Amino acid sequence: MATREDYSGGKEAAAEDFERILAEHGAAIARVAASYARTAGDRDDLYQEIAVALWQALPSFRGECSERTFVFRVAHNRAISYLARRRIHDPLPENERDRGPDPETEYLRGQRSEALLRAVRRLPIAYRQVVTLVLEGLEYAEAAEVLGISENNVGVRMNRGRQMLRKLLEEHR
Repeated sequence: MATREDYSGGKEAAAEDFERILAEHGAAIARVAASYARTAGDRDDLYQEIAVALWQALPSFRGECSERTFVFRVAHNRAISYLARRRIHDPLPENERDRGPDPETEYLRGQRSEALLRAVRRLPIAYRQVVTLVLEGLEYAEAAEVLGISENNVGVRMNRGRQMLRKLLEEHR
């Protein structure tokens, strides 16, 4: 497990740590961004916001959790901030904004992946967070640590989220 001392070796070492973290966790960060942002441009913007937030937060990493948990915590906190800003600036209701898959994404990820992603985006935020983390391979205990809730609460939210996803995916057919 990395500790605070591991990230306090000066600007050059910090840059190397940051690059390594993005290399190791970049794909997962991109998937987190995709679960909160609808368009390719918005996903790129959110990814960049998460990267900046990680750069800023890295010096304060105390090693009290795994680096992976730290990365997901920063990513999800930034994504929640993104959603809050979008609600303020986007007057259209969510169901009117979601007009269908981005053709580029549909081509790259396939129709099933896009349907799942759209369904995940439609979940209430409490369930979306848990489902996204579990889909990224986090154990319930890790997801609980990222979100600051109990492991039992993660399990309950995951079960309810799965039920909602099934219903949303059935409606899509």
